[in-house]
Amino acid sequence: MKPIWVVDDDQSIRWVLEKTLARESLACRSFSNSADVLVAMETGSPQVLVSDIRMPGGNTPNAGLEILQAAKAKYPGLPVIIMTAFSDLESAVSAFQGGAFEYLPKPFDVDQAVELIRRAVDESLRESAIEEKMEAAPEILGQAPAMQDVFRAIGRLSQSNVTVLITGESGTGKELVAKALHRHSPRAAHPFIALNTAAIPKELLESELFGHERGAFTGAQSMRRGRFEQAENGTLFLDEIGDMPSELQTRLLRVLSDGHFYRVGGHSPMKANVRVIAATHQNLEDLVRQGMFREDLYHRLNVIRLRLPALHERAEDIPLLARSFLHKSARELGVESKRLSDAAMKLFVTLPFPGNVRQLENLCHWLTVMAPAQVVEVKDLPPEMRGAAPEVARVTSLSRTVTHGDSAARHEGHAVGAGDGSLQSDDVWRMELERMAAHMLALDRHDVMDALTRQFEATLIRMALRHTGGRRIEAAQRLGIGRNTITRKIQDLGLDEVR
Repeated sequence: MKPIWVVDDDQSIRWVLEKTLARESLACRSFSNSADVLVAMETGSPQVLVSDIRMPGGNTPNAGLEILQAAKAKYPGLPVIIMTAFSDLESAVSAFQGGAFEYLPKPFDVDQAVELIRRAVDESLRESAIEEKMEAAPEILGQAPAMQDVFRAIGRLSQSNVTVLITGESGTGKELVAKALHRHSPRAAHPFIALNTAAIPKELLESELFGHERGAFTGAQSMRRGRFEQAENGTLFLDEIGDMPSELQTRLLRVLSDGHFYRVGGHSPMKANVRVIAATHQNLEDLVRQGMFREDLYHRLNVIRLRLPALHERAEDIPLLARSFLHKSARELGVESKRLSDAAMKLFVTLPFPGNVRQLENLCHWLTVMAPAQVVEVKDLPPEMRGAAPEVARVTSLSRTVTHGDSAARHEGHAVGAGDGSLQSDDVWRMELERMAAHMLALDRHDVMDALTRQFEATLIRMALRHTGGRRIEAAQRLGIGRNTITRKIQDLGLDEVR
């Protein structure tokens, strides 16, 4: 373990801490001014830094804050304890805003100081262990059985050139899986090229895929290689394949069939040696039935299907993912990694996360920037999550109960509410709605009607889509609304189709 650095212009303070830490078998190195410790920091770092706040030798009277700032810039995870005989509020606020581990006013009890330093040492060792673990961790994290199935599938497909169709809700990590399939394949030494077909304007998508010759259209001043040529001998990942225009579906089918294509405006066939991996959050079978996706292309893409689970299907992975994302955000921002309190972590596990892993990552980044302390409490979460999380979790739980409850009841030989003393299903909904409304009103919210209406509609649409296997038209018919209405509400409510 590295030594504890003590920085104080008072020789008696240094002497007391040196002797006390030596009795505790903690190595110590002392500095009498800020200039010396800043020089030492260029070539090394302590396990914990304990510094006085006011010392000579700095650019400002609060030289300790300069040391704190320099330490956090160079070693974001280093715990820094600030000592001061001027225990005023301004100094405390400055220390904590600068990322201090703790604030120790003078005069202090020696045993109390040692206990604080030991806590800082434990924190430093814990952060070092987490950092080593995160650096060694794979790009895709998951211990849940559903993710283990995904990992096994990646292993089985690693030596194959077969076309793969990755399905799953938005934000589940489809591109990460595609990269893993490429990285573990014989094509790993060659390019991995990704294209989101929904993000490219229809009139430009053909050129993006197949390239164009000079003069092929207005503005084509030079020949341009398309994504198929860029991915030669490697892998081409086509995300959101369900949004590909029908005329381009025909051209893609030909490439998959015989491996040839033409640049836009070109007359010479090009040979493509490319493995295609496609992904979608949509139900392609439904699109085929609606005439919006070619059935022959669907069968060409659907050689091997790999479904990624939604985050609520692998809730046991949320703590692992949250810690990883908090560490990643801290590393990117050059700050100390924050951690979730037990209460905050328990709440995280109950949240539905409709945006899946992407939403969790964005939330962790928000907390890294916005949470005021190193330990994130429930009160530090975004207001919309603090207020709506219990209601969303209850609605999600209730929808699963109603969705799966009928089959469970039939299995036991009973129908829900069939005169056996159980509650009628409409009574369950009414009581749950009353509890939710009472809770939200108690929070003094002023959007109760809108919030409950959105949750009610979202739950009904999710259940209808589950019942119909994701078929929107049939779900709309069951709900008694039009196809355009359900499409608009799915977009407005941020829903994904249920499989």
